[in-house]
This record gives sequence, structure tokens and C-alpha cells, in this order.
Amino acid sequence: MHDDTPLTGRPVISSTGLYTPEESISNAELVASFNAYVERFNAAHAAEIEAGEVAALQPSSVEFIEKASGIKSRHVMAKEPILDPEIMAPRWRERSNEEISILAEIGVAAARDALARAGRDAAQVDAVLCAASNMQRAYPAMAIEIQQALGIDGFGFDMNVACSSATFGIQTAADYIRAGHARSVLVVSPEITSGHLNWRDRDSHFIFGDVATAVLVEDAAIAPAQHWDIIGTKLKTVFSNNIRNNFGFLNRATPETEGTPDKLFVQEGRKVFKEVVPMVAQMIVDEAARLGIEPHSLRRLWLHQANAGMNRLISHRVLGHEASEDESPTVLDTYGNTSSAGSIIAFHQHSADLAAGDTGLICSFGAGYSAGTVFVRKVA
Repeated sequence: MHDDTPLTGRPVISSTGLYTPEESISNAELVASFNAYVERFNAAHAAEIEAGEVAALQPSSVEFIEKASGIKSRHVMAKEPILDPEIMAPRWRERSNEEISILAEIGVAAARDALARAGRDAAQVDAVLCAASNMQRAYPAMAIEIQQALGIDGFGFDMNVACSSATFGIQTAADYIRAGHARSVLVVSPEITSGHLNWRDRDSHFIFGDVATAVLVEDAAIAPAQHWDIIGTKLKTVFSNNIRNNFGFLNRATPETEGTPDKLFVQEGRKVFKEVVPMVAQMIVDEAARLGIEPHSLRRLWLHQANAGMNRLISHRVLGHEASEDESPTVLDTYGNTSSAGSIIAFHQHSADLAAGDTGLICSFGAGYSAGTVFVRKVA
């Protein structure tokens, strides 16, 4: 129930929320599973491999994974089937239409965390944006199911801009506040990325993890005393096939093609690195200049958690020096790449210590290509 507080039309981040699955997979566990699969595959195709008709699969290692990505472990919703060399994919009981969907369930958990941290009742929220990479279904919208589960009398819709979904959602929510169409908006990013990862691909089987985040964007007039002013936002998209997933209701996998790389996450990692790093770094610098912010003065960068090397180069180009862990914190090592949720996890876990007046940047980048920046300043 809303009060009669006059609105300012100035958007802020009142709070964030996080849901972390209980189960996690270490690199050592993942490598043991993958190498068992490789051994079985090579044994089953020994004759074809000997004849040169089939390429032998190469084993992985903990050292390879950490050097390539900086990831040491990742949380998942279904550990046992992922580590089973016969399955190597998440599995869970299919729920009836009368039960809450698994994606909505973890989204609700993150949203409730954000609401509690802001001292906000769900009835005071006007809208829910479910911003994530892979929706559980086409319709009804996941956002509407989350809205219903929370008891919000308003509206909701889904949006997908891959790894930039959360930052695109924050700008959309901020625009609603600026226009006076809403006072309080939840941007929820439930990311069960383990479902679209090819766990049998040596070059990518270690990348993703599962999680859910929520960001409460509100009018400054009703925000709690401790909040973050949204100074400015900037979005950018450039089409590229270098990160792609072709699974969908028009071209979904069939029993004959299920599990093929074309219907799962695929990327040209080196091309992505080469093209995205300069694009994102320049975008940050240009937007900071537009806002009258000296990039070197940014107190903290909460960057997309996809690759430690990418973050190191981007932060260096923005700050003008090698960023410390304090300046550009990492959650990639324990969460893996959680798509749109990564920069929000970093912000959620590494923002409370900043002082009033400190300015920072939430930044995402990924498939599309898509990139989003949210410049924020701490209040109180």
C-alpha cells in the first residue's frame, strides 16, 4: 500500500538480494567427471580413432581451467547428474502447473532478500522485471509468476539481453521511476545457466554456475536512508555470432540432436575477448565523461564475472592502472560465470564498506554483443 509521499522522479538502488544454491562443484570434481567421460568415449571409439575417422577427446585439468578463466568452483541446482559421466546435465523433477516453477522459486528467494534489506513490503512494489539469459518457458512470463508469488499488485514482464539482462533491467526500471510510471520496481535475475551449458565440451564445461539476484530500484523519496543514487546508465548492443545458443521452441533439440553443440552454449572465446574488451572499456570511459566523472576516481568497479583476464584488462583501461581486488572485486572464483547476475553478486557482496559519496560502476557485457553500465553513488 503506497503512502502519499511526493515523488522526485530520481531513481536509486534501495537494496539487492541474493539466492545461492546449496550445492557446488569444485574444479577437481568437475575434472574427474569430465576425464571419466573422455576415457569412456575414447575407449568406445578406439577403432574409429585408430582409423583417423574420429578425433580422440583430450582430458581437462584444474590448472587449465583456472588459467583459462580464474574459476575455482561454481554453485549448481543439481550436482549429482552433472557429475555423472553418463548424464552430464542437470536433472530435476518436472513440476505441475500448480507448483511454482524452479526459475520463479529462486527468483522469489532473491527478491524477498532484497525486500527485507530495504524494509519494504511486497505490496509496496509496482512492477517485476525478470531479466535473465535463459527463461524456463516462453509464457506465461516468469516475471508474472514471481509477481504473483510475492503478492504484488502491479505488472511484470520478461527481458533477455543475455549477460547484460540485469543492467538493461536496471535502466528500464530507472526509466519507469523517472517517468513517474512506478515508485518501486524489482529487477530479478534467476540464472540457471547449467541447463544450457555443454558439460562435455573441454573448452567451456567449466564456465557457468547457477544463482539468482534481485535489485530494488525505487524513487529516492521512498528509499531507505542508505541507498545508491543512479547517476546514469548506458546500454549498447552490436550483433555477433561469437556467443550463441540456438535452443528455442522453433528449433529446439530433437531426440536425434539433443545435446548437440548447436543447441547449447557455444562461443569463439578468443574473438570475444579481442572484440569485447576494447568496446566495453571505451563505453565506460565515454559514459563517465558524459556524466562528468573522472574514470580514475571510480572507487569500485563491479564488473561482469565471466573471465578474470577480461576484467583485469577492462579495469586497467578504465582506471589507468592494475586494479586491486578492492577496486575490482571478484566473485567469479567461487560462483563461476552466472551470466547477468555476476556483476550484481559482486555489488551485493562488496559494496557495504564504501563511504557516503563514493562513486562506482556496475557493468555487464556478453552475448549479443550486449553491454550495460550503471554508475552509482552511495548515499548515507
